[in-house]
Amino acid sequence: MRGENQQTRQEDENRVKELCDKLDIDCVVVDYQDHMKIVKDYFVNEYLAGRTPNPCVVCNKEVKFKPFLDYMQTLSADYFATGHYAIVEHNANGTILKKATDKDKDQSYFLCKLSNQQISKVLFPLGELTKQQVKQIAQDNNLITKNTKESYDVCFLGSQKFKDFMTKNYPEKAGNIVDVKTNTILGQHTGISKYTIGQRRGLNIGGKNGFDADRWFVVKKDIATNTLYVSCGECEEMYSTSCLVKDFNWITKKPLQDFDCFAKLRYRQQDQKVQVKLLDDDKVLLKFYTKQRAVTVGQFAVLYSEDGTCYGGGTIAELFNE
Repeated sequence: MRGENQQTRQEDENRVKELCDKLDIDCVVVDYQDHMKIVKDYFVNEYLAGRTPNPCVVCNKEVKFKPFLDYMQTLSADYFATGHYAIVEHNANGTILKKATDKDKDQSYFLCKLSNQQISKVLFPLGELTKQQVKQIAQDNNLITKNTKESYDVCFLGSQKFKDFMTKNYPEKAGNIVDVKTNTILGQHTGISKYTIGQRRGLNIGGKNGFDADRWFVVKKDIATNTLYVSCGECEEMYSTSCLVKDFNWITKKPLQDFDCFAKLRYRQQDQKVQVKLLDDDKVLLKFYTKQRAVTVGQFAVLYSEDGTCYGGGTIAELFNE
């Protein structure tokens, strides 16, 4: 699939074509730049609104498993396989999505917005393998991908750093950095979208008398006043007891009553036990059994059963500390 970024897409295309030649399978290239614009617009608009987006979740929903699934059907294919680390199981109750065997590489979090019908048409051949096993298979078969390094960049930005991209294309006004405890102005930020809750580096407010320069954290953002609030060390404002999740997508059947399960509130996080209160309009309220640090509006909350079945996920819309 051709994406928007000119820099990387030709390299990717050449690599795929060489791989297909070696495996003696057909290669079809499809242009999805228009659909990638959906992801890019979401990414930018969320940041400008003071939220922290997750473009991979939206890309899976809007590109990889939507028009691509439709295109697959024009080829009369029954299934399509992707390299996501996740597991699909079929049982008497239908199709379920589960965590991958390699928990360090599990990507079920990024698939939380897919429908049950979509995952029923997908194969995840890497789901029960570890990353090391996959690399060994590539080495044993001398595939071009055997030495490919993992990329953690946002695909449509290429090698551009996020801050540079926003500064160039969406310049913002500077604003005050304020100590949340004393309401004292400590300095100026260069654009509120460039900072995330819990961030500790790059604040440039070190050297304040009586404070440890390395202990300043971003604790909240006020878009209306263009103010970035920080705290020297941990503070109560960094913690939440519950959160409202909107636009919740149920991959499994929606439960009929409130229940307990486990949640990931960001990708790189251990599962947290929560109570799920079902609300109207595809909303749920998650009550944390343990206060959670630096929960971020705009990120996705994804729910799991104890055996790793993914119930689905939605967008964190509001935080509470009570």
